Amino acid sequence: MEKFEPILKNVARNVELTDQEKELFTSIIKISRVKKRQFVIQPGYPCEYRNYIVKGAFRMFLLDDKGKEHTVSIGIEDWFFTDFYSHIYKKPSNFFAEALEDSIIFQMSYEDIEETCSKSHAISQYWRVILEKAYANSKNRIVSNFSKTSEERYQEYFNKYPHIVNRVPQYVIASYLGISAEFLSKIRARPNKKT
Repeated sequence: MEKFEPILKNVARNVELTDQEKELFTSIIKISRVKKRQFVIQPGYPCEYRNYIVKGAFRMFLLDDKGKEHTVSIGIEDWFFTDFYSHIYKKPSNFFAEALEDSIIFQMSYEDIEETCSKSHAISQYWRVILEKAYANSKNRIVSNFSKTSEERYQEYFNKYPHIVNRVPQYVIASYLGISAEFLSKIRARPNKKT
């Protein structure tokens, strides 16, 4: 059980599991080591797993018709990432999920998650809470993109995730915020900024 401690701590912040439920929950986990720049999700293929980051960092992005990258999420330790549409409906993904560092992830298939949820109300409750939080954060990001300037979005992101801003490449942060790396450099260079 010790190797599953990170994700069990995550679970414990949201629901309480019995020892039997912990065994059921961890029984479906596949442990994967991922090298920097390796993809775990690629366009054209169904996203098989819900991924939990034990160690490392990832970004999810897509390419537009002109080949420009658009980062839709960045994650580090104790975060989940997946293409939920592809994962749930078994459709080909539109996204890349790339390791930004050598990483370790826990992977769980949709079918296995559903089976454990059918056997445990607490596990089902956990996934409901996680998905609700992900949905709420996604909606908050949309509102921020429509209502705030690029500089305000950067400052908001920096205030919330300073450990990410100083860890992942600047071009990834810029892509996530929908601005150029050059413009992000100008924002960061201004003397009144905390960065």
